[in-house]
Amino acid sequence: MTDLKYLVPEYIQAINPYLPGKPISELARELGLDDIIKLASNENPRGPSPAAVKAIHAALPELTRYPDGNGFELKAALSTRYDLPADWIVLGNGSNDLLEMASLVFLHPGVSAVYSQHAFAVYPLATQARGATRIEVPAREFGHDLAAMKAAIRPDTRLMFIANPNNPTGTSIDPAALEAFVASVPEHVVVVLDEAYNEYLPAGHEMHSAGWVKRHPRLIVTRTFSKAYGLAALRVGYGLMRPELADLFNRVRQPFNVNSLALVAAHAALGDQAYLEASRCENAAGLKQLMTGFEKLGVAYIPSAGNFICAKVGDAPKVYQALLKAGIIVRPVSNYGMPEYLRITVGLAEENERFLAALAGARKV
Repeated sequence: MTDLKYLVPEYIQAINPYLPGKPISELARELGLDDIIKLASNENPRGPSPAAVKAIHAALPELTRYPDGNGFELKAALSTRYDLPADWIVLGNGSNDLLEMASLVFLHPGVSAVYSQHAFAVYPLATQARGATRIEVPAREFGHDLAAMKAAIRPDTRLMFIANPNNPTGTSIDPAALEAFVASVPEHVVVVLDEAYNEYLPAGHEMHSAGWVKRHPRLIVTRTFSKAYGLAALRVGYGLMRPELADLFNRVRQPFNVNSLALVAAHAALGDQAYLEASRCENAAGLKQLMTGFEKLGVAYIPSAGNFICAKVGDAPKVYQALLKAGIIVRPVSNYGMPEYLRITVGLAEENERFLAALAGARKV
């Protein structure tokens, strides 16, 4: 085999690829199981909105056509929802696509990006892929230490990534404190506020950061339809930002980066507030169910504002394997510097109960 390494920058060769949660089909092949539940990838267990499914069916006859490359209808609906002009919105193949665009626009060898310990793995991956310097700031109580992150900014820093709620730990930041922090960041730094789990925030703690982009010209807010809106398979997200930033993003954005079915489904899902509210309520009940179960089992956990929760199970690899044998897929987070923890997505009530019973058995093995 021809050695191609001499053609590839060392910073690309050094990347450890992102590892997604184990698919149900893979575990079925490995262990011959046919009764598997997946609580690994922070997906919505309710299934998609009926309105989204209806919109997909209506769009099927047009599969021979390219999507609307500008996503006019979805952007118009988002514009109305957030009271922002349509040219302040950029659509992406999931919000992850927006994170990649930010790194393409602002990062290159010789500059740096700041992010927190125990934060989404794509931040260091996207930074390293551009040859930029990664600055990981130690977390405080598994969450963002904003003062330390500000202190870590260098003259060559161009991006700062903040996840709120944070994945994988589920911690959240007080809105007033977060906006004050954004306002205090030096002018040479663009802040990317990753709000993939924003819709799961409890009542009274909602983030109204969509409006912050009017006050803070170097702020980018990213959100997704993959989580609370139940459209993970379609990969559609969006970024809210000033038009001068959106123009830069559109220069690096791939043509037709959001497919037609994703566009119509997201548009329909955005209008189904009843589905969204039911998802939020069921998630809150599921989180309470898991926390109560952990307390009965004597398992420590990190309180979460997302649709997942991290539990300190001790020998996490051993417990993880035992759960797999029981037909339950969760997410190890040793790659996030949390070797004793597993991350569990909130499932349906019966799935949560089955997981807790299996966890009790797994810890005795």
